[in-house]
Amino acid sequence: MTLISLDDIPSDRPILIAGPTASGKSALALALAERQGGTVVNADAMQVFADWRVLTARPSAEEEARAAHALYGHVAWRTAYSTGDWLRDYAALRARRPIVTGGTGLLFRALTEGLADIPPTPPEVRAEAVRRMEAEGHAALASELSADVRRDLDLANPARVARAWEVQRATGRSIRAWQAETPPPLLPLDRAVPIVLEADRDWLAERIARRFDFMLDGGALDEVRAVLPRWNPALNAAQAIGAPDLVAHLRGEIDLATARDRAVAATRQYAKRQRTWFRRRMGGWTAVRAESLPGS
Repeated sequence: MTLISLDDIPSDRPILIAGPTASGKSALALALAERQGGTVVNADAMQVFADWRVLTARPSAEEEARAAHALYGHVAWRTAYSTGDWLRDYAALRARRPIVTGGTGLLFRALTEGLADIPPTPPEVRAEAVRRMEAEGHAALASELSADVRRDLDLANPARVARAWEVQRATGRSIRAWQAETPPPLLPLDRAVPIVLEADRDWLAERIARRFDFMLDGGALDEVRAVLPRWNPALNAAQAIGAPDLVAHLRGEIDLATARDRAVAATRQYAKRQRTWFRRRMGGWTAVRAESLPGS
């Protein structure tokens, strides 16, 4: 495991900072941008949505004013936003020295390994997926995926399942078959400084609980209340951890303490899946102890 100093990081290369939720990625990215220059680029699938700032721990307006930030909060509530959409948005940035940070491994994989040119999903197929997700749940769609997809897809993630199902339904080929025909990546790993944060489970669990309490104090419930009239659990944006629990509270189904505990537990489970994914997929990255970072 590596201990890190900001002075050790080259100032003339793009930086990639991955890691589990609440591990300090955004703080490290901002510190690097302020010290060395560059644009902090979001690689978190939920922080792209305009309606979520507090609930997804997006950088605050004050933090965004301290350095250039991109791909945060630019996607409308009802938009089905895919990895391909993110990659196209990244390509259009032409950011000076990007400092890409987030916890969504698929975005980093697409950026550094390339992404298959899968045809857009027809609206009627997406509508069918939404209807079935609402009526049967994402497990029903997952059961229809090909074996090669089921082997390594996060089957607990409704958005990932829906995307794989839509590709299979629309094209007659699995998403893995498409990915086998991958064009060159936008940012090969050997042209960047790739860092993956690792953290002690108990240390991270405490930070997750403390951060969710901070979110509640900072207006997360108000954010959820604002989208409640438009709430649709099948939307990409509705997959934000904690959102379904706070919706249940606002509808009078559970008390706030229960909603909080469920959201914290779900976040810990998500962090566990992230750590597993990073260990399997990011062997060529520099592993850094999150506890060693300044201010941790």
